[in-house]
Amino acid sequence: MANPYAGEVVLHVDGVACTCKLTLGALAELEAALGANTLVALVERFEGGAFSSRDVMALLVAGLRGGGWRGDAGDLLSAEIAGGPVGAAKVAAELLARAFAPPS
Repeated sequence: MANPYAGEVVLHVDGVACTCKLTLGALAELEAALGANTLVALVERFEGGAFSSRDVMALLVAGLRGGGWRGDAGDLLSAEIAGGPVGAAKVAAELLARAFAPPS
């Protein structure tokens, strides 16, 4: 079960609930995967609705890895993600929001 106060989000992959979290290491991995200069630019893309499927996939992989998963993007290519592309984008956006939310 995910703890939203710790920045965690649940992603259902092939019927299995996986905890996602954007840890510092996961964020560094995300920057490298997207060739991003800053994460602010990525957040702005999501806020403006100008994100790509590559952005969503990279966020999900980083979040899953931050939650302890040891797979890679290739493992998600044929996986069934609950909610399809829209569900995946919602989880990715929630990951970003929780990672940068002020402490409660």
